[in-house]
Amino acid sequence: MSEMKQLPIRFPADVKAWLSEQARLNGSSQNSEVIRAVRERMERQEAATA
Repeated sequence: MSEMKQLPIRFPADVKAWLSEQARLNGSSQNSEVIRAVRERMERQEAATA
């Protein structure tokens, strides 16, 4: 991960609330939780096509 790109994103209120709670429970940032969720989805997709 040598380069980071910013992405402005809007979430529905329920998703934002869930994201905030997950970050609190995991002691991480909301940004980290978004990255974690996207990476998990990427891994599932890659596994399904392998």
